[in-house]
Amino acid sequence: MPALALVDTPVDAFSGDCSGVFIPPSPNSSPASPDWSPSLSSSLYRIDGWGAPYFTANSSGNISVRPHGSNTMPHQHIDLTKVVKKATDPKSSGGLALQLPLVVRFPDVLKNRLESLQSAFEFAIQTQGYESRYQGVYPVKCNQDRFIIEDIVEFGSSFRFGLEAGSKPEILLAMSCLCKGNPDAFLVCNGFKDSEYVSLALLGRKLELNTVIVLEQEEELDLVIHLSEKMKVRPVIGLRAKLRTKHSGHFGSTSGEKGKFGLTTVQIIRVVKKLREVGMLDCLQLLHFHIGSQIPSTALLSDGVSEAAQLYCELVRLGARMEVIDIGGGLGIDYDGSKSGETDLSVAYSLEEYAAAVVASVRFVCDQKSVKHPVICSESGRAIVSHHSVLIFEAVSAGKQHETTPSDLQFLLEGYAEEARGVYESLYGAVMRGDRESCLFYVDQLKQRCVEEFKDGSLSIEQLAGVDGLCEWVTKEIGASDPVLTYNVNLSVFTSIPDFWGIDQLFPIVPIHKLDQRPVARGILSDLTCDSDGKINKFIGGESSLPLHELVNNGYYLGMFLGGAYEEALGGVHNLFGGPSVVRVLQDGPDGFAVTRAMMGQSSADVLRAMQHEPELMFQTLKHRAEELSSVLKSGGDKGNDKLVASCLARSFNNMPYLSVGTSTNALTAAINNLAVCYRDEVAVGDGGGCGKNGKWSYSVD
Repeated sequence: MPALALVDTPVDAFSGDCSGVFIPPSPNSSPASPDWSPSLSSSLYRIDGWGAPYFTANSSGNISVRPHGSNTMPHQHIDLTKVVKKATDPKSSGGLALQLPLVVRFPDVLKNRLESLQSAFEFAIQTQGYESRYQGVYPVKCNQDRFIIEDIVEFGSSFRFGLEAGSKPEILLAMSCLCKGNPDAFLVCNGFKDSEYVSLALLGRKLELNTVIVLEQEEELDLVIHLSEKMKVRPVIGLRAKLRTKHSGHFGSTSGEKGKFGLTTVQIIRVVKKLREVGMLDCLQLLHFHIGSQIPSTALLSDGVSEAAQLYCELVRLGARMEVIDIGGGLGIDYDGSKSGETDLSVAYSLEEYAAAVVASVRFVCDQKSVKHPVICSESGRAIVSHHSVLIFEAVSAGKQHETTPSDLQFLLEGYAEEARGVYESLYGAVMRGDRESCLFYVDQLKQRCVEEFKDGSLSIEQLAGVDGLCEWVTKEIGASDPVLTYNVNLSVFTSIPDFWGIDQLFPIVPIHKLDQRPVARGILSDLTCDSDGKINKFIGGESSLPLHELVNNGYYLGMFLGGAYEEALGGVHNLFGGPSVVRVLQDGPDGFAVTRAMMGQSSADVLRAMQHEPELMFQTLKHRAEELSSVLKSGGDKGNDKLVASCLARSFNNMPYLSVGTSTNALTAAINNLAVCYRDEVAVGDGGGCGKNGKWSYSVD
């Protein structure tokens, strides 16, 4: 029976007579083509599809941000790699010493999104002869970050842009922020309501804020009537209607007759009747509806808006003093760049086409019914904030394709059962014939037989490894091995991209540099968590892997784009990995930018505290333990080093939970080797250990 031998001379194992011996060829890897360019990378990663008009691949092979969209001048482009360098470089080099992962926010992009939405509606209103205005609101649930909300209120003040809230904390932040906004801006109060919620909304009117209480359930009307009389406030009331129109797919499940929110036609009639009975029908001024997020086409949009416009006109006929039609959310973005509208990842329209369809549908119905054109309001969150935020993270290592060595192929037939030997002989014959399908069949059979023998204790681990090495080599030589590598990234999917795990939402993920180089591999991304679901193995375009470059010592940075809505609000602390670092970046001068705010991500102490632990007490407990052990060591002649241990512990409580890439593979070792660099507050706390006024841990080493 033929045996296995190895020689160094390259020989094709699938041609000619090899005298009964398997001879693996030397690897013949073709060199990467020099004919590569950033424009080819743009096509490969669809950057010009999902990224326009805000992201592009520049001539240096890096991702550039165009902060003012299509109005951005060439000298105003911001190289994303320069932002990352500024954020992560040590302070001694002029950097901010932030740790990855990092969220980079571009307020200029946010402003451009607001202005583009407003301009689209204003153009549609002007060209179609619509006799009212557009006045939008931002639903704060999409991203409640203070600076995002404050920016939206400031940027939208000139055109009365307002906010939408769906809970009591959201009402409080919206009321506070709108005190600095346009007094005519809407504060739309959605969501389930109790007496405290309704009281807050009514208080808003006393504070001369333009609050509108939208009835999501019929029972809420009694609360509004009772509390408005008690507080002596004349409310402005809206109601949410359950439309028949809905779209298929995940996001459409929140709409239609069986939707979570809204009133049926029967309930609407009862609300109108009750308001008339108590003399408050004039308070009913707004109709709200929601077809569903990521509306895929203007045809579906027009259908839903037309249905709602009919309801609006009927409410006018019934005597309500209607003024506003709130079309809700649904303005989608093109995550995959296809502009097809065929999946939840894409929409087949532009901002201008969306606005034109809405205005045309409302105008047509109202003109038919001889009803005054209402103010058009929308609650577009995803379309406003998604583009302005980029998540940057680093690939720290990559699994390599197995290179079979002679020691891996020491497959000797002695010691194997007769059945396994027979399968081996059949595999050998299939290889000699060049029969690919039979090779795969016998590889599988041989591995199964030998695994069974190993489980029975009749094979050693060396023998099993010999079988595995042989089978891997055969599989690779016939072109059947899996070419996809696993890139390990310094990130938690559950914290930073929860919608990928929760609802299979895909986001564009692209290297932010090396786009002038041809990718050398395809890979999936595996995060830091101890969870098998902590990986990204689905990508836009229906791909199960991503073209990636070789890892080198100076870092390989990836960006997740269009994730400014929901991801930060939904992210948890699985495995106690907290939120990322954040920088706020404005375009500033020719080819320049300014970081106007920088914040380190959550520390280990922060995430421990979020789960009801007491980091200060934990630190003192461990410090005391170190002191006890140190005193024992000292009595035995060893000096010990309890203060050194305490310093390391303090540093670890203070640091982010993510890997400290580029400093050391061991954070504690790094702390020990760099004791001159301490996290120290201006005010000393306690007896040398604890947490200062800025939440930073410090420990003094005498």
